[in-house]
Amino acid sequence: MFERFAQEARRAVVVAQEEARDLRTGRIEPVHLLLALTRDPGRGGAVLRSVGLDHATVRDALTRSGGQLDADALAAVGIDLDRVRAAAESAFGPGALDRGRRVRTGHAPFTDGAKRVLEAALRHVVAQPRRRRHRVIDTGHLVVGVLAVADPVVERVLRQLGTDVVRLRQGLDGASAA
Repeated sequence: MFERFAQEARRAVVVAQEEARDLRTGRIEPVHLLLALTRDPGRGGAVLRSVGLDHATVRDALTRSGGQLDADALAAVGIDLDRVRAAAESAFGPGALDRGRRVRTGHAPFTDGAKRVLEAALRHVVAQPRRRRHRVIDTGHLVVGVLAVADPVVERVLRQLGTDVVRLRQGLDGASAA
């Protein structure tokens, strides 16, 4: 499948691996692809930024939401992750909850969700009418894949940021028609 990736899309996958390492996770997840795409200078990144999704904003929202923790479920039982993080950092210093995680070196594997993002991007390219069909997967197609997978962490971050997913999809459709 990677032979169909444009250079910018290949770079986004490499950056997603770097994001996974920076966040001290051992695997590439859909949210890491989203973070990488916010850094993309091409079509995918431009559309994300047009709806207010720049790297710093998405990364901050991910950190505030507790990353992989289900903040909504914890809130339902009276646990406020922002207060827990603030208390831990007050007592033990900034990033206290991030310490102690083992950082893996080398290639980080893709989770099933991240694999589904790549597959959805490919399906989107193949499903386009012949006159609009692209020969390669670009970063815009990867954004379509991220949105298609309905990953709970990505959905929580987008919801937290008030992202208009319909407008985002329209931006992608408009950019691919150009």
